[in-house]
Amino acid sequence: MASAFVGKASQGPARSCMLAWRVHKFGPPEAMVLESVPRPDPGPGEVLVDVHAAGVGPWDGWIRAGKSALPQPLPLTLGSDLSGTVAAVGSGISEMAIGDQVFGVTNAQFLGAYAEYAVASAGMLAKKPGSLSYAEAASVPVVAVTAWQGLFDHARLEAGQTVVIHGAAGNVGAYAVQLARRARLRSGNASAEEARLHRWQLRRTRAYWPRRPSRSRSSSRAARGFGSPARSMPRRCLARAL
Repeated sequence: MASAFVGKASQGPARSCMLAWRVHKFGPPEAMVLESVPRPDPGPGEVLVDVHAAGVGPWDGWIRAGKSALPQPLPLTLGSDLSGTVAAVGSGISEMAIGDQVFGVTNAQFLGAYAEYAVASAGMLAKKPGSLSYAEAASVPVVAVTAWQGLFDHARLEAGQTVVIHGAAGNVGAYAVQLARRARLRSGNASAEEARLHRWQLRRTRAYWPRRPSRSRSSSRAARGFGSPARSMPRRCLARAL
């Protein structure tokens, strides 16, 4: 799940220092220390963001606890998802200017957003929609991009195809349902329990709701029409999920 926290202890990019949540030793939440550190400068292809809100996701806990799949040198500043305004731009940046409202991810290491200012790769930022608050925008990037990558970068689904979305009531699943609808995909929730609890969500998006197959239906018949899961899941798992 991704949420967001908002807060600033100082104003203006003229400060040479800033507050940041730092980790000097991997461990529980108590390992996080709020301390003053030098304000970073953006390099080529980077943007300095005056952080208005930072997203909080489970990956931040994994990094803090030393369980990240990526090597994370200490000390580090936690946080990847953020939203705010552009405070400075590095060389080679033409699509963003100081004062622009932006949101996105800091970098491929998922670090740096839990601070008053954060350097982010320009290619991982976008203009913040006016319909979203800073806190709302900061909760979007990782979960929404994960849903997009699953549907279109990896499964390569196209309009008219059908996809089973596991955990459609979760953060990634909720975005996957909406993205599938916008792409004119037929989507179905594979969880009967979630179906009962969250049917309203799928109805609002007019998503496809498949019938649960009988126990006698073969896995090959169950997989028919569900192109992406059929390619990526064992048949017995797909049949059980449907």
